[in-house]
Amino acid sequence: MNVRHRRGAAPRALALAFGAATAWCALPGNALAQPNFPITPQQRSQAQQVAQGGVALSELAPNAPDSHTVQRGDTLWDISKLFLTSPWRWPELWGMNLDQIRNPHLIYPGQVLVLDKSGGRARLRVATSGDGPPSGTVKLSPRVRSQLLDNGAIASIPLHLIGPFLNEAVVFEPGELDAAPRIVATQEGRVMVSRGETAYVRGDLRGARDFRLFRQPRPLVDPDTKEVLGFEGVYVGTAQYVRDGATQAVAAAGAPPVVVPTTFTVSSTRLEASVGDRLSPVPQQDLQAFAPRAPSAPIGGRIVSIYGEALSAGQNQIVTLNRGKRDGLDRGHVLALWRAGKPAIDPTVTPRQPMMLPDERHGLLFVFRVFDRVSYALILSVLDPVQAGDRFSQP
Repeated sequence: MNVRHRRGAAPRALALAFGAATAWCALPGNALAQPNFPITPQQRSQAQQVAQGGVALSELAPNAPDSHTVQRGDTLWDISKLFLTSPWRWPELWGMNLDQIRNPHLIYPGQVLVLDKSGGRARLRVATSGDGPPSGTVKLSPRVRSQLLDNGAIASIPLHLIGPFLNEAVVFEPGELDAAPRIVATQEGRVMVSRGETAYVRGDLRGARDFRLFRQPRPLVDPDTKEVLGFEGVYVGTAQYVRDGATQAVAAAGAPPVVVPTTFTVSSTRLEASVGDRLSPVPQQDLQAFAPRAPSAPIGGRIVSIYGEALSAGQNQIVTLNRGKRDGLDRGHVLALWRAGKPAIDPTVTPRQPMMLPDERHGLLFVFRVFDRVSYALILSVLDPVQAGDRFSQP
């Protein structure tokens, strides 16, 4: 799909109809169902502060278009970057007509966003039929494709990048997996079980039928305090229930009954399954849009690990952070990545003196899953490889 931008349109001093950078809203009367995403008091306060005057032109991206037609394949993050130098600051361009905005977190393909730059300030509104067709159209192809949500709204970021990890990246409490159902035998006594093969399970399924498979979890250790923050399960794959087990009596008098385990089929694998792997129910998939935004208070921390077996990570990979709910992190928070300063020598003095260069900001993270003391984040952009121990802060 193409993205259409109109340049050179006459600016109009009209009220801002909904949020620019992400424009998370639907037009009044839209027939599509709209989930009730929260608007935080801080977001509403920011919107009201700029509602009358808009934002300074200096806050706009250098090449911000005069209009943008939302296309299938857009993401909210992409649209944010079109209009603002700091995409996570979308509330600062959102305001006016708040009573008509039932949901500021949704936007739909076909809506046209028009940028008004009159009076040295910038505002955004939804185009109406009286605006006429766009002229001077420039066609651009987005670099990132994304799926639509079930109700037709576009996603905040490319969901295919984080969707799998909403099930795979899981932090368990100490001993939590010890009580979970477990594989006790495999088809024909095989050491490893692949997709489509049979595994036999014992344990309380609690009525669930679809499960994830995990191997012995590994501790997540805070790089600063060396405290164990939680235990990350080693994701193996998924398994589906086939039939119940049973307890069978034996013919010999006084002999204990024989346990017949429950039968499962391994439905997908990242690693081959084996005896001892633990089962955890597949949670309800949550792929609704969540608004990119900065944390409401200063926050800093370090990367605990790179998800998987890699020693370093780049764009679109997943990292674990040593901050979570108790520290104020929330799903949708955008964080800045910092590259540690390197030792250097001052050659301008005699004798030469050792120095330590300052840390440099070199990327952005998007937090998509939050536990009590740790979080998972997607690397949105980065200049250098990211490693465990690297620092992050509010953007």
